[in-house]
Amino acid sequence: MADNDYRRILNVLLRRDVSSSGRVPFYEHFVDVEIIEAIMGAKLSNLDLSKKEEKEKYWETLIDFYYEMGYDYVPVEIAPNFPRTNIKVSADTAALAHVSGRAWVDENHGMISNWEDFEKYPWPNEDDLLDYSQFEFVAKHLPPEMKIIGNVAGGVLEWCSWLMGFVPLSFAIYDQPELVEAVVDKVGETLYIADKNIIELVGDKICALRMGDDMGFKTGTLLPPEVLRKYIFPWQKKIVDLAHEHHLPFILHSCGNLEAIMDDLINYVGIDAKHSFEDVIMPVSEAKKKYGDRIAILGGVDVNKLATYSEEELRKYVRGILEECAVDGIYALGSGNTVANYIPVKNYLIMLDEGRRFKC
Repeated sequence: MADNDYRRILNVLLRRDVSSSGRVPFYEHFVDVEIIEAIMGAKLSNLDLSKKEEKEKYWETLIDFYYEMGYDYVPVEIAPNFPRTNIKVSADTAALAHVSGRAWVDENHGMISNWEDFEKYPWPNEDDLLDYSQFEFVAKHLPPEMKIIGNVAGGVLEWCSWLMGFVPLSFAIYDQPELVEAVVDKVGETLYIADKNIIELVGDKICALRMGDDMGFKTGTLLPPEVLRKYIFPWQKKIVDLAHEHHLPFILHSCGNLEAIMDDLINYVGIDAKHSFEDVIMPVSEAKKKYGDRIAILGGVDVNKLATYSEEELRKYVRGILEECAVDGIYALGSGNTVANYIPVKNYLIMLDEGRRFKC
């Protein structure tokens, strides 16, 4: 029997005790479509989302999936219209491999490397930033117990590094700082406008705004903290302020070791919740102890362990996280990143089962 109540996840984001609700809420940035296909028995990865009928089928299935799994919200994020050709693809070796392969960004090349590229790049205008119809459809078809948690896909640093290439961006910070500032401002403005339009379009169907903006790796931040403070944080703050102006909490999903900038993210940028944790960097239980009195802590079931542990090991591990993180009723259970297509479906369902068994 489904158990959904958007107020449960909202209360966690607002750092209110949810123990009276009976169980810990679930949170994921997203679940890979192959996992959803395996559980729902519906083929989604071959759908053409440019076609209205297939797009609606896709979102109907996702709404049903998140409802039946017991989430209090449907995650919705649509990429802005930033054309790119610096993408590489290889065979997907996951057990539930994606039909089109596994794609990643070429870190050594970008679309914009000089002022001529910047001027020629087809920046989207306000009317064609992204396909808002997908937000409209989900908003109209949500069960009454659920809301949207969403955003325009990608973050300020991510899009700048994807458009310029991470290596060229790193050189440009010192060789062409004015160009970097122009790209950051163009990206930041686009994401801000898109998120503003999303909020106004779906109204009270959204209960939180979020951003996925990976800023770290195993031992530190991808760029020096002072560079992030100069270029990235001001635009992140503007988008967080936008959420707060509409009385929405803001979730930051960001991978890597962010310890050097966490105070900036909490005190200056103003995030309300943090998602994405790895045990090799900082276990979620440690993050809860260190930051849980200031922001909500979400997820944290290490993806490597979620993918490789036996049932007995995984149940014990997840129970340990719940006992340490949900003791105050302010925590949402989920993976440390996303439920990727190489995670055994059985293990994903075990994690959720432990969440249902645990009493706040």
